Order: sequence, then structure tokens, then C-alpha cells
Amino acid sequence: MTGPIKDATEFPDPVYRQTVLSELFEGVKEHYAGHMKAINQAHLIMLTETGILSAVQGPQIAQALDEIDRETDVKALSYTGEHEDYFFFVEAQLRGKLGDLGGMLHTARSRNDMDHTLFKLALRSRLASLWQDVSGLANALIGKARQERDTVIVAYTHGQPAQPTTFGHYLCAALEVLLRDLERLNLAAEQLDHCPMGAAAITTTGFPIDRERVSSLLGFSEPLLNSYGCIASVDYVTGLYSALKLIFIHLGRLIQDLAFWSSFEVGQLYVPNKFVQISSIMPQKRNPVPIEHMRLLASLSAGRCDTIVNTMHNTPFTDMNDSEGEVQRSGYEAFASGERMLRLLAEFVSSCQIDPQRVRANADAACVTVTELADTLVRDEDLSFRQAHEIAAATSRSVLSDGQALSEGYQAFQGAFRNETGRMPAITGEAFQKAVTLEGFISCRSRPGGPAPEALDRALQIYREQLTDLEQQQSTRQKRHEEAGRTLHQAFGDLLGI
Repeated sequence: MTGPIKDATEFPDPVYRQTVLSELFEGVKEHYAGHMKAINQAHLIMLTETGILSAVQGPQIAQALDEIDRETDVKALSYTGEHEDYFFFVEAQLRGKLGDLGGMLHTARSRNDMDHTLFKLALRSRLASLWQDVSGLANALIGKARQERDTVIVAYTHGQPAQPTTFGHYLCAALEVLLRDLERLNLAAEQLDHCPMGAAAITTTGFPIDRERVSSLLGFSEPLLNSYGCIASVDYVTGLYSALKLIFIHLGRLIQDLAFWSSFEVGQLYVPNKFVQISSIMPQKRNPVPIEHMRLLASLSAGRCDTIVNTMHNTPFTDMNDSEGEVQRSGYEAFASGERMLRLLAEFVSSCQIDPQRVRANADAACVTVTELADTLVRDEDLSFRQAHEIAAATSRSVLSDGQALSEGYQAFQGAFRNETGRMPAITGEAFQKAVTLEGFISCRSRPGGPAPEALDRALQIYREQLTDLEQQQSTRQKRHEEAGRTLHQAFGDLLGI
């Protein structure tokens, strides 16, 4: 074959149109139309203020944009092949109304910087919604931890009863992790708050644009500095979804404990009737099915975050479709399932109760306070911890074999003490009883971070201060975004002469 290739086919290929272009058009139409409007308005205001467009041209384009907005039913639009997406649809409408002047709006910008600004605006609004649910859960944990400060539970390690603590102490451990997760989400929100507009395709532009003005009108804290990075560095995507994933991974562990605790064999967590579904065939079964749904939603959300982050693996450091419409739409599912889980978990935690009878029974069956007996021997009998540990172990073996609670084992303790030391203990039966009670075990653990009431009260005050600070930072961002919307509306109205 000689000579140049002759290709009489026209874009787009029908299959490409069906499998890609039509889907992308729907995505832009569904998620970005409102943000596209804001970007068009902010860019037009800046072009007019800097004199790149004249005082006559700016209002003419503003009038046309306003007419397009009022005349177009975005939801009714469908992909015809005439316009690649909603951006090109608006530009075609502008040129239809204004002729060549309609093409002036695209001066000093590119689809590249517009797209990443759209993505950030869309993510910003979704993050604001999810933030409220994370904050709501944190507040629910604080409230429940205060309420359950003195409620004794059995803590488990390796799936086995370990030591007594309180439900409030346990919830505070989960709360600490959630607050650290919220700090990571806060950092991701700050990184999301830098505007790519003005980067154009890669290298900015020779026109005297005002990047700070566009950034401010769109509610960003400031422009993202490096223009290449504006369109190539998608760490605002990977950073955000990584922070989101950790929330769902960590809360999934808490949810798994709730499932374990509510099992018939453990039973220390009572699930209220409003969260129980009865078996269709076994009327005696109380199935805490919402716990399973929370675990499922947490896993789905974490997996969806992984999908987005992993899509960026081994992609080039440049503008690319891998980080754009298709993956952005997919990522929104993580927000949707995550918010459902967060709201359900906040309500569940606020409603569930600890069954004190089952706690006592499990504690007695497993000698969970025996560590404090060993500690007491070190303090009061001047023994090494290893000696004390051997005596405590022998005591627990004896009472368990006899089917006794540890509190009934003073005689067994005396025998174990004499065998280890060759003498009788100075600790009386009353002192022994105090050492092995659940309440005594907890009350003496008053060091920072412990479950004793005074330690937990101090910790809860710290958690409240940390959460308030994080909420204030998000509130400041949100107020800036809202104020920018009002400023943009007023400035565009000034162009329209209204």
C-alpha cells in the first residue's frame, strides 16, 4: 500500500459514542452543570475586570450566559454527538447567540484547569456533607461515653475475656481514632481548597489574568501555585480518598466488636428492639441485622475509596482521563455509602445498652480482675511481679476448676500464696475481696488514659476541645464558600446590570 491513508469516517465511532462519550455527557450534566455555571461566571468577571474583555463585551456574554441558564433544562439534555459534553454545549449556545464573541469566554483557560476545578468543587460539596456525619458520630460517641462513664464491661483481647473496663472508656478509644481520622480529613479538605483556574492547559497564559480573583469568587483559599501541577498532580483525589478509607476501615473494627458483643455467647451488648429483625422461621431469634449492614457499608465504602486511589497507580504525571469524569463519578459512591453507615452508627451507638448481668457472669467466668490481685501483692506483700503473677494464676486456676467466682477464692489464694512464698499472706479476706471487684479494678486505674472516672473526665474534656477546634476549621471553610457564592452572585448581577 502506498500513499497517505484516506479516512472518510467521522467522529465519533458509534460504539465509542455509546460506551464512553454518552456516559461522560450524562456525568457532566448530572454532577457539574451547577459548578460549570459558577466557573463561567467567575472567569467572565475576571476577564472583564482585568480588561481582557471590554466593558461592553463582558455584559453581553453575561446576558447570554444568563439566558442559556434560564432556557436550558439540563436534566432533559442527552448526548447527540454534536457536543462532546455540557461545556461544549454551553459554548455552542454562546456562539449561536453572540457569534464570534461567544468564543471569547474561553480566553486564557482550558478544559484542563476547568475540569480539575469542577472536580474540586464537586468533591468539596460532598465532603461538607460527609463531614457533618463524621462530626455527628464523634459527638454521639462523646455523649454516649459520658453517659456510660461508669458502666462496666469486659474488654477482650485475642477474642478472649481480658480485663474489666467501662463502656465509656472503650468508646473513648474509638473516639480518639475517629478524631485522628477527622484531622486527616481536615488536611485533605485544606488541600482540596486550592484553585487550579489560571493554569490553562499546562503553563498558564500570556494574558494578564487575575488567578486570585477567580479563586476567591469560587470560594477557594488561594490558587494552586504550579500550573503544571494544577492539571497533573491529582493528590487532592488520592489524599481525600485515602483519608476517607481510613475512617471506614477503623469504624469497621468498632462495628465488628459490636457484632461480637451482641452474640448470644457473649451478650454484654443489648441491641434495642428497634434495631432487631426477627427470624422468618425461628421466632426466638433476635437478629441485630443493622450491625451487618453497617459492616457491609463500611467495607463497600473503603473498597470504593481503594478503587479511586488504585486507578491513579502507574498513570503518567500529566493531564489524563484516568483522573477525570469516569473515576470522579465512581468515587461519589464512597460518599453515598459512607454517609449511610455514619448516620446509622451514630444512632445505633446512642441507643444500645450494656447488660450488667451478662458482664458480671462473663467477668466471674474468666477471672478478669486477677491482674489487680497480682498488682496488690506487689504493693502490699513486697513481692516481685513474677511471684505475684504465679500466685494469681494459681488462684484463678483453682476457682475456675471449682466453678467459683474469683471473689469466692480467698482460701484458694491463701494456699497459692503459701506454696509460692512459704508463708501466709498479710492481706485479709476483706482486702482480697476489694482487690478483685470490678469497681475496685477500675477505680484504681486513674492514670491518664485509664478508665477511672477522674481520668475519663479529663480525657473527655480534651476530646471535646479537639472536636470543637476541627469543627471550627470546617465551619470557617464553609462560611468562606458560602460568602464566595454570594459575592459571585452579586458580581455577576453587576455585569448584568441588575
